[in-house]
Amino acid sequence: MPFTGPFEDRLAIRELLETYADAVTRNDASAWGATWAEDGEWSLPDYPEIGTTKGRDAIVAMWLEAMKAYPGIMFEAWPGSIEVEGDVARVRSYTSEVYDQDGQTKRDRGVYDDVCVKRDGTWQFRSRSFRNIHRQHAPKGL
Repeated sequence: MPFTGPFEDRLAIRELLETYADAVTRNDASAWGATWAEDGEWSLPDYPEIGTTKGRDAIVAMWLEAMKAYPGIMFEAWPGSIEVEGDVARVRSYTSEVYDQDGQTKRDRGVYDDVCVKRDGTWQFRSRSFRNIHRQHAPKGL
């Protein structure tokens, strides 16, 4: 079953995904960083030059540097599965990104496999692993 566990927790995790996406689009490092657990781990296996980053501070620092290459990004995310068991949830979510880079308009779609944790009543990402699904590059504006 792709959506299991208490409704209130599933709604809060959906809002966590939406907060993350909104912070990316607004390039708001503070709001984006707050979606991560202090002991978070972010894995990007399709980007071996980046690999896995551990710890909220290191994740935010890496993200701030990476975001310099994505001015004007529009980032969306939605869940495909949320399975809550107590204070831990396994989540699969999909992403769609549109941005201009190097004279091209780029559209990337991907999937995250996540583990979320509820600490002090708040859901955060404990681990996220991202994989590319589809990339489209076209002349700017197309």
